[in-house]
Amino acid sequence: MTAVDTLATVDGELGDLARQLVTWLETGVRPEAMFADDVFADLTVPHWRVQAQGSDATFHLREDEHPFQGEVRVEALDRTSRGFLLQFEERWEAEGQRWYCRELVHCTVADGRITELAISCTGDWDEAVQQRHADQVRLLRP
Repeated sequence: MTAVDTLATVDGELGDLARQLVTWLETGVRPEAMFADDVFADLTVPHWRVQAQGSDATFHLREDEHPFQGEVRVEALDRTSRGFLLQFEERWEAEGQRWYCRELVHCTVADGRITELAISCTGDWDEAVQQRHADQVRLLRP
């Protein structure tokens, strides 16, 4: 079952926007009208923070730094007072390796479009980091 299938049970605006966001993350195909024209994105990765303003710049924030298609596994989708919170992990292939990251995105929504994204990301883990983590850490919940 794909992440979009998992989100299929979520009705309404929240579900539609979450499905659009996940589909874009998996395919790289930009959905029309997902972001407000003046959307603001604030991305935090280990040791760095970058921001983008506007729909095109927000798309490029991901596409320029993480242009790879892959798989998204949604761990949680929750409504907030201003929008929704999406927790997920991504896996993709690049440079002859299988990569991993885990993210938490708070999306603020107005008039049926995402107006702000606050994104926290583990950063991209190559196979060596994933193996070191598996060797040193026992997760209670995978």
